[in-house]
Amino acid sequence: MTHAPLLLIGGSGVVGQYAARYLRAEHPTLPLLIGGRNQAKAQEVAASIAHAEGVAIDLTTDDLGLGDRQVSGVVVLVKDETLASVRFAQARGVPHVSISSGAAEIGPDMAAWLHRPEASAVVLGADWLVGSATIPAVKLAERFRRVDTINVGALLDEQEAAGPATEHDFKRLGEIMPAALTRRDGAFYWRAGENASAGFHAVDGTPVEATAFSPFDIMGLANATGAPNIAFNLATGITSSRRRGEGMSTEIIIDMQGEGLDGEPLRLRQAVVHPQGQRPLTATGVTLLTERVLGLDGRPAQRPGLYFPYQLIDFDTWKARMTKTGGQLLSLEML
Repeated sequence: MTHAPLLLIGGSGVVGQYAARYLRAEHPTLPLLIGGRNQAKAQEVAASIAHAEGVAIDLTTDDLGLGDRQVSGVVVLVKDETLASVRFAQARGVPHVSISSGAAEIGPDMAAWLHRPEASAVVLGADWLVGSATIPAVKLAERFRRVDTINVGALLDEQEAAGPATEHDFKRLGEIMPAALTRRDGAFYWRAGENASAGFHAVDGTPVEATAFSPFDIMGLANATGAPNIAFNLATGITSSRRRGEGMSTEIIIDMQGEGLDGEPLRLRQAVVHPQGQRPLTATGVTLLTERVLGLDGRPAQRPGLYFPYQLIDFDTWKARMTKTGGQLLSLEML
């Protein structure tokens, strides 16, 4: 099947380059447009990836500076505060995937989709590392008759350097979301101030101090599992691998409690760990979402609608691709 080029806005950034190379590895002939504000940098990155072209992107114009050039889909790896990329995708009837919004920013994205719900598939991919917590958590919930509590702890290693776009995202989210969406006793509320302080145990059992955070995971898991108590906490520090004398990694700890299929109380803890940090997990999610919405996985392209990653990426496919890049899904002991 011949596709028009896939547009990667922010494809010349740190995470964008990971995503582009993962896409190229899985789909050697898929044309890519590496889009960035700096055309020279975009062209430099594109030169290192087969069947790729670097282009300058202007988010202040409806055509993104591309004129009438056709694309097969739009993947946005930076925060598009204008939503020009959504309008561009809808005007061309092609899928749109974005990964950089916070829970408090979901309104404009929703409004853009509601204005033209029939135009294309729009994926709100701002779950933590593009589904790296929600996808395994939804699968884990199948071992419960009833899920009462889900606590997700994300640990970033302080030695992992973030790209400029990621740094900008964290700064922006910290400024606009001093409170973090949480669910308690079935009600959604916002943790702020002292209530935002939290903690969890790393993979090796070490306690770490954390702060409440608001990726889309809270909303997704509430609807997917029905759990009345859900919290997401983020920490930056020393990861378990580095405490063992190895290199830095990234950890996502999922702690789930409720009633098992046998009617008895059940608590399970598991972790997603990647020795290369957060970028490979993000790139894996972006690649799998792109495959699904474009139909590169052998199924028809995703029909128009509004989606979270866990609704489009099945667990077995995600796990296989995640482990292929060096990641692990671990069962943890109770503490």
